[in-house]
Amino acid sequence: MKGSLNLGRIAGIRIEVHWTFILLLIWVVFLDIRRGGNTTSALLNIALILFLFVCVVLHELGHSLTARKFNISTKQITLLPIGGVASIEKMPENPKQELLVALAGPAVNVVLAFLLYLVVPIKTYLSLDPSNLENLLSAPSFQTLLFYLFVANVMLVVFNLIPAFPMDGGRVLRALLSFGMDRVKATDIAASIGQVFAVIFFVLGLLFNPFLVLIALFIFISAYGENKMVKQTSMIEGYHIENAMLTKITLLNPEDKIEEAIALTLAGTEKDFIVVDEERIVGILYQKDIISHVKYSSMRVKEIMKQKFKTISKKEELKKFFDLVNKEGQRFFPVIGREGALEGAIDMHNVSEFLLIRSQLLKS
Repeated sequence: MKGSLNLGRIAGIRIEVHWTFILLLIWVVFLDIRRGGNTTSALLNIALILFLFVCVVLHELGHSLTARKFNISTKQITLLPIGGVASIEKMPENPKQELLVALAGPAVNVVLAFLLYLVVPIKTYLSLDPSNLENLLSAPSFQTLLFYLFVANVMLVVFNLIPAFPMDGGRVLRALLSFGMDRVKATDIAASIGQVFAVIFFVLGLLFNPFLVLIALFIFISAYGENKMVKQTSMIEGYHIENAMLTKITLLNPEDKIEEAIALTLAGTEKDFIVVDEERIVGILYQKDIISHVKYSSMRVKEIMKQKFKTISKKEELKKFFDLVNKEGQRFFPVIGREGALEGAIDMHNVSEFLLIRSQLLKS
């Protein structure tokens, strides 16, 4: 995600914080000052936010490390003002495994809340009348900070288990539904319920809290996107890369000039090109790199081609293409046959056309 600061790695997973997180800290300080707070209370609120996001990282690590048990990797965890996002390669299709991965995050918050319960006099706080409790909580102290963290972890558990797909609760719902029906129908039901909750969050956000508006948009768009992806994946069940790959492709040589790639781009529909040298794949020339170097048309292809790339076998299942897209962030891959010989290419545009044809055939 653009504009993120790398904080390091935990268990091999990169931890990043998005620049908009700073806006959250500024907003918290602004609200504290407007309420008549001082430097101590402002620092306490900042500390609370930072500790809370440590809890969020641990929550996302719960998901990520559980997914790792099922050979599913996580590239990074990104902290945003609305929470954390773990870039898990994919969710397990096995309902039992998905249930465990979905519950792992809230389970971490349950453990954290329990540990805080052991050191914070919760009963004392809850036994106070509202006015005394407000006075106690408004006085900056380490004990108050721990109490707020306890409440925050309880709220994280409750909020995340709301069945608003693709939040944790929504994934739990889909996993449970998948025990009794196919994954496509389970996803459709969970996504529909998630979008209903998104509308509710949006209305509540307009009335009370603008952060709920952002969460609502995230849920609505993500639910639609994942539901569409699951439906697409079901349509390609049983098909392989060779069924949807491009076979008539133009190959470039490392010594070719950029102007030749520009001419090919204008003359046809190809956007990305495979670069070969003596029948060996040596690189990929992407459209974005061609466009960014149009002023340097005399440059050689080898100077701007990407030498780190993934290939895919024509015998792989077609859904492997989507896994690679999610994992690598690219949408164009060389297709190889026996002994690594180049046989074609596959990209998102061609797969989309294949899906369109499949959908029409299913309707007829």
